[in-house]
Amino acid sequence: MSFDWFVALRYLREGKVQTGLILGAVSVGVAVVVFLSALIGGLQSSLIAKTLGSQAHVVVHPPDLEARVLLDERDGQLIAARIEKPSQRLQSISGWLEVVADISQLGGVVAAAPVVSGSAFALRGAATKSVALRGIEPDSFNRIINLADKIKAGRHQVVGAEALLGSELTRDFGISLGDKIRILTATGQADVFTVAGIFDLGAKDLNERLVFVPLRSAQTLFDLAGGISSIEIKVRDVFAAQKVAAEVERRSGLIADSWTRTSPQLLVALQSQESSKNVMLFFITLTVALGIASVLIVSVVQKSREIGVMRAVGTSRRRILRIFLIQGGLVGFAGSIVGSGLGALLAQFFVRLWRTADGSPMFPVELDLMLFALPMALATLVGLVAAVVPARRAARLEPAEVIRYG
Repeated sequence: MSFDWFVALRYLREGKVQTGLILGAVSVGVAVVVFLSALIGGLQSSLIAKTLGSQAHVVVHPPDLEARVLLDERDGQLIAARIEKPSQRLQSISGWLEVVADISQLGGVVAAAPVVSGSAFALRGAATKSVALRGIEPDSFNRIINLADKIKAGRHQVVGAEALLGSELTRDFGISLGDKIRILTATGQADVFTVAGIFDLGAKDLNERLVFVPLRSAQTLFDLAGGISSIEIKVRDVFAAQKVAAEVERRSGLIADSWTRTSPQLLVALQSQESSKNVMLFFITLTVALGIASVLIVSVVQKSREIGVMRAVGTSRRRILRIFLIQGGLVGFAGSIVGSGLGALLAQFFVRLWRTADGSPMFPVELDLMLFALPMALATLVGLVAAVVPARRAARLEPAEVIRYG
């Protein structure tokens, strides 16, 4: 063991009370950081799963029809001009097979699926209800929204004249698996479908309005003749959805709307959670740093005579500096290990303490390797930085003065 490490460990052992207090402070600080990071991360993931789990992260569709200029003329003279936006009819994406294949190759894209969507009416006997009809390819669409896990009865696959209905819609119509339902579009196209599955997306409005049918059936109902109205995309990092949307627009010339553009309130809520975590992390880090620095400064004062003796026998200023930096780093590292374990136990206890009616955690937490690695690295770094001031003070001590006056 080198001289620097020997002296640093000896000073830490001699000041057991001071070392114990600062280790406790670092451990508690790291435990709070780990616990809050796990809790906020879990809440964010839960919120994202509940809100974005039932919708695509990016929706690609053709641009709107351009507004036209109407001229008001009288006796051959222009009196006035007005711009009138035409009614937006359902448009098809040209060459959508190539577009879907190209989008699927983009970095950060998990899946892309063709969709035909539009408004329609669902009829059952004398009952009529406005619905949002969506034509899908079940296999590709299931990679965007995991319908297979949201099916409460039946199956998520739809072929031929089959349809998937939400639980609220089936309750309103009083129908179940195997029953028939008639779908009518605004253009007068109609078809009869058999209920093959009943889903629950966790939102009453979606369960009341959404109806999924095979892609070909929707193409016929909306008179798209082999076309699609949109391409839905799922990305790996939800916060990079806008970046992916911009790249899709650049490559395809289509309009790509990310969830960050269509749901700005949700983005603000998630960013607020992250900002709150960062603010708390800053003040906890500052408190830990001040605690380490204050304890080491006291140690310098108490050990000043010993430091003077070491300087008098030839110990260099650089070696004195390293002794106190080692103490700060060791305290930060040891405290981070204890604090990481304490934070994990606290998170698990918190999860088991509060449960919902169905037994699931009320406050889910996320524990992964990075959750522990980052606080440990930060605590060690803070320990080193906090030791700089007392280490420099110790290194600047003059041997003759401290030996004589203490």
